[in-house]
Amino acid sequence: MPRAAIDDSKRMNLRISSDVKAKLVRAAALRNTDLTNFVTQTALREAEAVIEEAEVIRLSDRDYKRVLELLENPPRPNARMRAAIAALPSDL
Repeated sequence: MPRAAIDDSKRMNLRISSDVKAKLVRAAALRNTDLTNFVTQTALREAEAVIEEAEVIRLSDRDYKRVLELLENPPRPNARMRAAIAALPSDL
């Protein structure tokens, strides 16, 4: 399970090589923005992509219809399902 990132500070310190910093400064200048904004916006886009990849499930139309059908009309539990249910702790 992913760890929750909790930080009340509004500052973030990064240790990077001078070559990396120079490249980031150049890219920021090409975008007509400052380094902080460039790094923040770029990292934020990547963070949003990572979160979406982890939290969003994409289904084909066929699979979407199958999931809805199973939710509306679930199959009867078979022997393996009944055994799994019986093995669950009673406090759940």
